[in-house]
Amino acid sequence: MKTRHTQFGKTQTPNKPILIFDTTLRDGEQSPGASMTIDEKLKIAHQLKKLGVDIIEAGFPVISSGDFNAVKRIAEEVRGPTICALARCCDQDIIAAANAIMSAEKARIHVFIATSEIHMLHKLGMSRKQVVERAVKAVKKASSYCRDVEFSAEDATRSDPDFLVQIFSAVIDAGASTINVPDTVGYSTPEEYAALIDKIQNEVTGIEHVTISVHCHNDLGLATANSLAAIKSGARQVECTINGIGERSGNAALEEVVMGLKTRHDTFSESTRICTTELLDTSRLVAEVTGIAVQHNKAIVGKNAFAHEAGIHQHGMIANRETYEIMRPQDVGFVSSDLVIGKHSGRHAIRQWLDDKDMSMSDGQVTQFSARVKAFTDQRKSISESELLRLLSEMPAFSAAPKNQKSVGK
Repeated sequence: MKTRHTQFGKTQTPNKPILIFDTTLRDGEQSPGASMTIDEKLKIAHQLKKLGVDIIEAGFPVISSGDFNAVKRIAEEVRGPTICALARCCDQDIIAAANAIMSAEKARIHVFIATSEIHMLHKLGMSRKQVVERAVKAVKKASSYCRDVEFSAEDATRSDPDFLVQIFSAVIDAGASTINVPDTVGYSTPEEYAALIDKIQNEVTGIEHVTISVHCHNDLGLATANSLAAIKSGARQVECTINGIGERSGNAALEEVVMGLKTRHDTFSESTRICTTELLDTSRLVAEVTGIAVQHNKAIVGKNAFAHEAGIHQHGMIANRETYEIMRPQDVGFVSSDLVIGKHSGRHAIRQWLDDKDMSMSDGQVTQFSARVKAFTDQRKSISESELLRLLSEMPAFSAAPKNQKSVGK
């Protein structure tokens, strides 16, 4: 097994929890239409603490007085997690970040600069040498205000890997305690990303003294897969958001990364400090505050994540839940699984629904009722509880009876 290291330079065993760095309040808020008020950010920050995240990236203080004040209030009021503020590699940003987080119980300044050729040429207009000098200067400046400094190489996965080794070695020497390897535009694949983390582990000077972090975007739908691949290669911090919100197609979804590690512990042998039963409530709060609805088939927290309509699946679920569920719904905050009565439901689900209502039917009546439900849902997308009861009441020669009695029929 590969040797891993903490930021203190001690060998890290696989059971040391992976750090969860939540950037819902910073990168997540950058989703078009997702801006939050100070009070809304504070409400989410308190829920993130309840969820058990290790680091809350509370915002980008220099961009507005509102963002500065939001970060400041979170730093003042939320105890437990590290409170982080983002800054570009320039004095104005770093000073704003430092002033915003000065009241935090545990504070971090997160500085970043782009390292890919396309960004350095077209966005920064800087040479490699100038970028390294700017990064080192920024880390030293941030370190003068805050002991915990993270450095990100923006667009790392489209950067020259040898240049990444150079700049990461330089910022570690300057005082960075965490180095972040962002897949900023969601370009990488799991195999490529894992290989890049391996190279960084093997070639960066001083890497044994810092935490390797990853931050993956979802442009190709690979953010969670890339994050998990990086953990397999030794990354010890994952940057993610609730519901996967964020720029363009979003970020790695916190709930997917956490439950991926928990459910496939046999593969990853890793854990987090996340209280997973708070995942659903956190998801719903973020959706409510931002106005960005969670798609019904969203992994882990979607409305249909533990819902089953197909008759074959429902039969399996009734016999043994593990036939079609790899997680317990209660583990992420749902009350139970949901056997949905609809067009694709079979007789087993119909009988289960009747049992739940303390009603009994003969096999023939169940078949007849099932046919009525299918005919109704052929014309409709769904059927409500009241509509099911109405269809039941309209059946000839049937009346509800307790399960321990025979149904009335001719």
